[in-house]
Amino acid sequence: MEDFLRKLLAEYHILKDNFTDKTITKVIQNEEIKELIKSISEQKKQIINQFKMYHQTEIFLEKYIPITNANAKKPYQYTFDTSAFPDIEIIDILNLSDISGLTYDYQSFTIKGVPAFATSIELEIVFIHKKNPKEEFIKKIPFIVNADPKDLWKDIPSDPQMLYHKPDDDSFSGEFIDKKIVIASKRGRSHAHEGSTRDDHFACQKLFNDWQIVALADGAGSAKFARQGSKLATEKIIEYLGNLTILEQLSDLVIQYFSQKEESISISIKKILYKEVKNLYDYLSEFSKQENIELKDLNTTLIFVLAKKFDFGYVLLTFGVGDCPINLITETNEVQLLNRMDIGEFGGGTRFITMSEIYSSPDMIHRFGIYNFTDFQKFILMTDGIYDPKFVVENKLEDIATWEKFLEDLDGKNEECTKVDFLNDENIEQQLLQWINFWSKGNHDDRTLAIVY
Repeated sequence: MEDFLRKLLAEYHILKDNFTDKTITKVIQNEEIKELIKSISEQKKQIINQFKMYHQTEIFLEKYIPITNANAKKPYQYTFDTSAFPDIEIIDILNLSDISGLTYDYQSFTIKGVPAFATSIELEIVFIHKKNPKEEFIKKIPFIVNADPKDLWKDIPSDPQMLYHKPDDDSFSGEFIDKKIVIASKRGRSHAHEGSTRDDHFACQKLFNDWQIVALADGAGSAKFARQGSKLATEKIIEYLGNLTILEQLSDLVIQYFSQKEESISISIKKILYKEVKNLYDYLSEFSKQENIELKDLNTTLIFVLAKKFDFGYVLLTFGVGDCPINLITETNEVQLLNRMDIGEFGGGTRFITMSEIYSSPDMIHRFGIYNFTDFQKFILMTDGIYDPKFVVENKLEDIATWEKFLEDLDGKNEECTKVDFLNDENIEQQLLQWINFWSKGNHDDRTLAIVY
């Protein structure tokens, strides 16, 4: 108190020569002056506190707060860190209601939710200083919700008047020998964005003598009429192999082969299959001439499985040209690739059924497979629109861990939570069509998947 009085006297230029210490003692012992000095001190403290409060408010107003961007249709959560401003309290966020799906939790200072759409907005952060809760301040912060990449892709229906038009999506389900089959084929996002048609195609049919066949083809993106090439390849190979005489011959030869295991019988089976594949090539060549187009305009891959159940088990006759795999998962949870694929170091690039050189190549015989299984869990055919994002490299096609992950994915363990229910399979076609529409960055090709289960 004495110090306060001396500072006050100095402030008013009352020098010590003008008074004695005894004067000061008398003054500070006066009760009224005591109260006045105390009151002045409190007022100064209040002024300083008010100054600190407004200073903290100004610092918070000017502080850069980099709110994390949100992504449309993805869960979002951002908590304001106010540890450096313990007296600042964010009580509301104006404009946040303009973003459907996001809310502000006052208790935890957290913005959370799932924003429905992309936007860029200036949020108005309403805050108070705890020492003056009646006065509200507003801090403006830019906030961005990034677009869902899927929303950037257009989905333009293909023109039904287009030459060789086919539906943008297709699906099938039914019996396959004594098991079931489901197939789904969907136009890729790259085609949908431009309004062009699906180049993939599939066909499945019961044949004479208890044989059944399923075929998939992936028309080359660089081929002008690949959509027609894949359609003709799948449908015509079924027509050619559906001949009763051919199927009876194959039945007899298969029985002989698996009882005698002679290589010559294996070659006889493959020769029959080769002849019909070559007939398909000849047909495509003639078709291109009739249509006045080039054969390469029909470029397409082709895989098929011709299957029948015998007393000694299931026999699968397979063929493949291109980069589409055929896989089987055995009863004992082993996986086997049933066709040679034209990819990787030795493939030299994708081959097409329309390439004449493959028919004279000594490797042609290795494109055919003859397999016998007592039973199996599933066998699966797919185009590269499925293979590329889900398996990436060829050696993963015989990796059971990768297949287990793939089957878990089919069972709903995926970002979209889409499930293909092989037990309650009443709507399995739509389920598989929905599943193959999964998002994979950089993979927007047509997708076709056939599963025998």
